[in-house]
Amino acid sequence: MTQLLGSGFTDTWRFFYPDLEGVYSWWSYRFRAREKNAGWRIDYFITSKRIDARLVDAKIHSEVFGSDHCPVELEIDL
Repeated sequence: MTQLLGSGFTDTWRFFYPDLEGVYSWWSYRFRAREKNAGWRIDYFITSKRIDARLVDAKIHSEVFGSDHCPVELEIDL
């Protein structure tokens, strides 16, 4: 991931929320991980830095249940 981002790509979530912690897109089914918010952010939108100025927002919908993952969203002004 470090090499990818260093090659001219943007982690869109970190673009908008560089210091926000405790927001995840995946939780294990074991040990009540989601209930404890012990997860990982493993679902990404990675874009070319050339469109950074067109990025509008990124969201992680942790309020959506039904899977061990939750939806991630990216809004781009095209």
